[in-house]
Amino acid sequence: MSQKVLITGGAGFIGHALIEYLLDNTDYEIVSLDRLDVSGNLNRLGTTLQESPHWAKRVKVVWHDLKAPVNDYTIEKIGKVDYILHLAAGSHVDRSVLYPMEFVMDNVVGTCNILDYARLHCEDLKLFLYFSTDEVFGAAPEGVIFGEDDRYRAGNPYAATKAGAEELCVAYENTYSMPIIITHTMNVYGPKQHPEKFIPIIVNKVLNGEEVQIHSNPELTKASKRHYLHSEDVSRAILFLMNNHTVGEKYNIVANEESDNLDLAKQIAEIIGKPLKYKLVDPQITRPRHDFRYALCGKKMRDMGWQQKIDLHDGLRKTIAWLVNEYKND
Repeated sequence: MSQKVLITGGAGFIGHALIEYLLDNTDYEIVSLDRLDVSGNLNRLGTTLQESPHWAKRVKVVWHDLKAPVNDYTIEKIGKVDYILHLAAGSHVDRSVLYPMEFVMDNVVGTCNILDYARLHCEDLKLFLYFSTDEVFGAAPEGVIFGEDDRYRAGNPYAATKAGAEELCVAYENTYSMPIIITHTMNVYGPKQHPEKFIPIIVNKVLNGEEVQIHSNPELTKASKRHYLHSEDVSRAILFLMNNHTVGEKYNIVANEESDNLDLAKQIAEIIGKPLKYKLVDPQITRPRHDFRYALCGKKMRDMGWQQKIDLHDGLRKTIAWLVNEYKND
C-alpha cells in the first residue's frame, strides 16, 4: 500500500512543485491542504494534472484555512496520513511590515493548529517537516554563514513569525515526542512563480524595455546578495529528508552559488538577449530595515549526500523560457 503525504500550501509555488516532484518520483498519494488565496490557487495544480492526467487519481485537494483548528469534516476528508509537510505560510515581507498580526495568525497560529492535528489524529505519523526560511537568522555580514543552530535575529515580522513557528515545532517534539524536523531554505525560483517575485519581475521588465529596481546598500554602491535555488532542487531535498533525517534536527537547504542581485539581473537580460535598464534603490524606503545579505551553511546536507543538481544559469534558462511562453499567451 502506498504512503500518503499531507502537504499544506500545496497550491502555492513551492508546494505545487513539490507535489509534481513527488508524483514523478514516488508512488505516494498526495493530499493538498490549502485555503486557495492569492499565494495559492488551483491553476498551478490544475495545469500539472491536465498535462499528466494519470496523476490525478493520486491527488486530493482539501480546503481549510489553518487559522482555525482542523475540524472533524476536514480530518475525515484528509484520511490517514504517513507524512505531513507543512509549507503553508504568509510570506510577503513588505505586507508583514504593514499587517504583522495577519502573519502571526497564518504562521504561528496556523502552525500550532496543524501541529495539534498531527498530535491528536496522526498516531503513526512518520515525519512532520516544517518548512522555514533563512530569514529567521537575520542579515549575514560579509564572511558570515549561519549554521542550523545559530541564534535567530529576525529583521521583519514575517521572519519573526517563522521563527516563532519553529519554536512551537521544537516544543512539540520535546513535549509530545513527535517526529518533527525543520528546514531552512533560501530564495526559491522556477516555473509558475508569482509574477510579483524578483525573477519574474526582472524577466517581464527586460522583455518590455522597462527599468528594473534592484535593492542595494544605503550608499547605492552594492546590490543585495542572495542564494537562489531551483524549486526542483528544493523538492529533491525534501524527498531526500523524508528518507534521511534525525528527529529533532534542523537542516539548511542551500544553493552552491551566492548571487549579487545585479549580476543575476544581467544574466537574465543576457539570456533574453535584451539590454538591462536598472537602478539601485535603498529598500528602506518601503521597509524599516533591509537585510542586505542572507547566507546559510549547507555542509550538513552535503555531508549527508544531498547535492544541488540544477545550477543557476541552467535554472534561469528553463524558468525564463517558461515565463516568456506565459507572457506570449496572456
